Amino acid sequence: MSGEVPGRARRTRRLPRAPRPESVPVLVGRAATLVGLLDIAAGVFPRFRHSRMHALAEVLPGSFGPFAAALSLSAGVLLLLLAHGLKRRKRRAWRAAVALLPAGAAAQFAYRHSLVGAVIAVALLVPLLRHRDQFAALPDPRSRWRALANFVLMSAGSLLLGLVIVSVHPGRTIGDPSLADRLTHVVYGLFGFEGPVDYQGNTSWTVAFSLGALGWITAATTIYLAFRPEHPAARLTAEDEEKLRALLARHGGRDSLGHFALRRDKAVVFSPSGKAAVTYRVVSGVMLASGDPIGDVEAWPGAIERFMDEARAHSWTPAVMGCSETGGEVWTRETGLDALELGDEAVVDVADFSLAGRAMRNVRQMVKRIERAGYETRVRRIRDLGEAELERIRRAAEDWRGTDTERGFSMALGRIGDPADGDCLIATAHKQDEEPGEYGDLKAILHFVPWGTDGVSLDLMRRDRAADPGMNELLIVAALQAAPKFGITRVSLNFAMFRSALARGEKIGAGPVLRAWRGLLVFLSRWFQIESLYKFNAKFQPRWEPRFVVYRASADLPRIGFAAMQAEGFVDLAVPVPRFLRRRRPAPGRPCAHVGERDVRAV
Repeated sequence: MSGEVPGRARRTRRLPRAPRPESVPVLVGRAATLVGLLDIAAGVFPRFRHSRMHALAEVLPGSFGPFAAALSLSAGVLLLLLAHGLKRRKRRAWRAAVALLPAGAAAQFAYRHSLVGAVIAVALLVPLLRHRDQFAALPDPRSRWRALANFVLMSAGSLLLGLVIVSVHPGRTIGDPSLADRLTHVVYGLFGFEGPVDYQGNTSWTVAFSLGALGWITAATTIYLAFRPEHPAARLTAEDEEKLRALLARHGGRDSLGHFALRRDKAVVFSPSGKAAVTYRVVSGVMLASGDPIGDVEAWPGAIERFMDEARAHSWTPAVMGCSETGGEVWTRETGLDALELGDEAVVDVADFSLAGRAMRNVRQMVKRIERAGYETRVRRIRDLGEAELERIRRAAEDWRGTDTERGFSMALGRIGDPADGDCLIATAHKQDEEPGEYGDLKAILHFVPWGTDGVSLDLMRRDRAADPGMNELLIVAALQAAPKFGITRVSLNFAMFRSALARGEKIGAGPVLRAWRGLLVFLSRWFQIESLYKFNAKFQPRWEPRFVVYRASADLPRIGFAAMQAEGFVDLAVPVPRFLRRRRPAPGRPCAHVGERDVRAV
């Protein structure tokens, strides 16, 4: 294969699809979900529990007494917890289901002498045993935070389900307890104590056993997750980083996003020859790669094959965010995946850039106005900064971030000032104030990472919110004007999602569908800066380079999009830590200061 791959990733020709996941695990997972829901209904609702449907609903029914309701409820919740793992072919979920279902069949026959209920359990067990080789996926990366998340979600679910259990016996409830009394009864019941609500007959025991079962499941699953062995998310090791830097030294000029592969919260797979690599992160079961593979194009297929093997071994959903046309062509050809144009990257050729002309009037006037206000700019390599100034820039970048969540994944390095990143370029704006602030005269920061030997790629933009508007325009112009003395001929700016749709949708003659799509994007821009980032980029008259998302099937796109938003920091499912409790970032070294991103690169 030659250095450039013929064809374009956005062509509409259909390529062979990657094999879809086996249908048996999906069907078994759906069956487990259905039986689990029926079990919960049988345990919660008295009429359902005593109906003929109950014979088809139970897996662990017990007798028609209080213990039966708790047993049915427990089985249903456990099956719901296992269903997702079964769909993803997880080996541990298979083992748990194989252990649970025979116990259910035995309980059906022993307590109720019901052959129908036992047959249902066996009917779900048979395909599990027959197709056991399809349930071989390895565990996902995990940490102790999973236990806390489980406790919060299970507690909330138990409270809601418990409130239903307490409220579905209106004919046997003594008095008219308030909502507060019922919630109190639920909380007491989850811990095994009697609450303020009373019932006639043995209904009190039924409710007590059911609430106790919910509390027991919440405690048991949380304890299990807290004390099971950790499988931490993979990190880029020092050896891996050294290999990647060697590949970038030889082939880094191919992709403007190549240097972002050195984020240390990514993992990496190398081709058998070691001449190419794919970096990725696993988020919510999605294996997200970013940009093109690193290294020699001829070795890309080997790295891609290793990537897909890893995805199959763990039953992860493979996806690539922001690859180029060449990268999209190789991914789709080698794997049978599909490619969809995601947006465009703004690239400015330094030799063609000028503030002269009508098209640049707004930028020119803004820059002149800011310079007259007393601002000055400095553009330097990171290695040329002193440690004291570098530390001040790090602290300012973090404090000016504007959000508690670190943002960035595919188009952000996540650090400033690492000794290994000495070639990074930094542009700063300064203004002397009568009363210097915490960061002296520093007012704004732009950080660029290397793009081969003759280019840089924008990493982050930060500014003091009290500074005059236009700091970003000022520093981009300063960086472009200073680029020749650093041997830089091209500068990659922000990435604009759906740029072509926005541009075509506002032109005369755009059809109703395109106008509606543009209207939706403009509406979403209130939260995700889609239109504003496109218009900001367009000020500098760049050329637009399309970027693509590579995916397995259209049904995976919502999941991939949600995982990408998590990776980029727009959706945070972790428990937030107040900023004043966070430790200051350490001095340069491993690991170094992470600063995330805001208003930069990816939206």
